[in-house]
Amino acid sequence: MTELPVHLFNDAPAASPASTDRGMIARQAIVNGVQQIIGYELFNRSRAYPDHTAASDVSLVFTALSHAGEEDLVGTKLMFVNCTHESLAGGHLELLNPDKVVLEIPQLGLAAQQEVQARLPILSNLRARGFNLAFNHTVLESAYAAWLPLADYIKFDLSVLAPDQLAVLVNFAGRHTRAELIAEKVESAQQHEQVGRLGIQLFQGFWFARPTVVRTKLLSPSQQSIVQLLNLVRQQASTDAIEDVLKKDAGLAFNLMRLINSVGFGVQREITSFRQAVMLMGLKKLFRWAAMLLTASRNGGPPPAIGQTAVIRGRLMELLAQESLSEEDSDQAFVVGIFSLLGSMLDLPQDVAMSLIPVPDAVSAAVLRHEGVLGELLILAQACEASDDAAFNRSADALRLSSQQINWAHLQALAWTDQLADSSL
Repeated sequence: MTELPVHLFNDAPAASPASTDRGMIARQAIVNGVQQIIGYELFNRSRAYPDHTAASDVSLVFTALSHAGEEDLVGTKLMFVNCTHESLAGGHLELLNPDKVVLEIPQLGLAAQQEVQARLPILSNLRARGFNLAFNHTVLESAYAAWLPLADYIKFDLSVLAPDQLAVLVNFAGRHTRAELIAEKVESAQQHEQVGRLGIQLFQGFWFARPTVVRTKLLSPSQQSIVQLLNLVRQQASTDAIEDVLKKDAGLAFNLMRLINSVGFGVQREITSFRQAVMLMGLKKLFRWAAMLLTASRNGGPPPAIGQTAVIRGRLMELLAQESLSEEDSDQAFVVGIFSLLGSMLDLPQDVAMSLIPVPDAVSAAVLRHEGVLGELLILAQACEASDDAAFNRSADALRLSSQQINWAHLQALAWTDQLADSSL
């Protein structure tokens, strides 16, 4: 076998002591028949995420886009990202250029028969937005028939498939889908030759390249600057006012320019000014991005779990508000949720913290006194966090929401978690 250039796959050097390391991301090359790299699969190797969850999905994507090291994690090649079904509804995907992203969709296990149709609208929407979808070989089972037309890639794990079983599945895929086929866990020349004879033309595994590890570095802006930015965006302030905030915080400015110029964001030309970045990104995406940054900033202050809880809470309240309230009220529900922990994040009394941000009276009343529909939504979100069944049932009845609606919204809200900081720091 002709070996690929070693420098492409060596582990990155250790970060300097002065770096702002947040964790590690590994990536493994996916190559074609002539051993050209067509993409990389990314893996979250941060100790803060021992398991694959919606939170780790968001963390991986956000960290890859914001990584400040010399080596770009998001380049011109395809980026294969493992997902949970909960994270597929996450707002973090709005920050990605769909053309460069392949979302790896997990199987549903024993619940497949009941859940396939329920998950179909989300998958179809992602495909319509331009994302490529990858599945493992179980998508060829009859239970997943509704998903099969959505498959752009199908991955065959050689560590679990016997040669005769693999041959049958590859033949079936060739006759019933237009998906490109990828053999993964290819660890020998014999396996490579075997799958090549079956017609598979894309490969991933130790025979070609081991995963390389990048110790990610993020430059965290101050929480005060992020809160000020969130405030201005909520007010739909002028580009001049927003630009002024960016100029006063190097971390905030760097992260925005890093994101807007990343290949993953999809900009066709280089953006060199904050004004261009703000206008191109738009207020809605700018708000989502800043909210995610808030969970990453520490500044020697409160633990990142506080910011994480605030974002989950805001997203949960927004989703529940969308069940019966207007778009404007749903937006305010998000603000109530994310700012309900502002005092803890800034280490200030809650009323003092809220006085720093001009918000509608309904938002202030909900945060400080739990008044109105928004206040009831906040009580419900807090009950979910505390597993307070009595408060949960009372608020659910008051808002006329079912347990199924609330639980599903809570699962989706988990996609907004973003524990970028290593839990040991």
